[in-house]
Amino acid sequence: MKVSPVVVRTAGVPLVRLLARTWRFQLDGDGCELARSPERRKVAFVVWHEALLPLMWLHRQEQVAIVVSEARDGQYLADFADAAGYGLIRGSSTRGGARALLAAVRALEAGGTVAMTPDGPRGPRREMKPGILAAAARSGAQLIPVHAEADRAWRLRSWDRFMIPKPFARVRVVYGQPFAIDAANEAAAMDRIQTDMASVTRKAAWPGQAETLTG
Repeated sequence: MKVSPVVVRTAGVPLVRLLARTWRFQLDGDGCELARSPERRKVAFVVWHEALLPLMWLHRQEQVAIVVSEARDGQYLADFADAAGYGLIRGSSTRGGARALLAAVRALEAGGTVAMTPDGPRGPRREMKPGILAAAARSGAQLIPVHAEADRAWRLRSWDRFMIPKPFARVRVVYGQPFAIDAANEAAAMDRIQTDMASVTRKAAWPGQAETLTG
């Protein structure tokens, strides 16, 4: 059953905000200091689509712009992102991709912070697409790989196994080492970001963790 966007706006967003206030975050990784600094400039967070919700809550009201799909499920995220103080860049690899890439580049060139999901909006899950590398190379931004895992969470039966931490869950967030793209060697940059994303994903996992699917 599809939920009306009006219902999500009026009930879903407040409920998620109430839930999120119970989460307990543990932050780690080489890129944590820069990622949490109010003085960071020209930074692009690389985030798997499944981990967006807790990370959006953690970085709320930090003047971050986020690339969100123009599809209906993207509108749900856009509503929550807007309520959490994010700037919205609408588009994806399937709809409005060129426009979204240009907007992301402009935001980074202006010294802003942008969050991008290289496996969104339709997957495959945890498979890197090159758009974020192009944005970083054109803007001179630093990339920070980041992943979050909750010790207790619901997982939607969606392509990305979207994660919703349960009440009072502990959420481990791991930030990788920031690095800039060498525009002359984007193949090496792709290898680096894939390796780093695999590393932060592994480090964020909880022992014996199992996915609880819902939806």
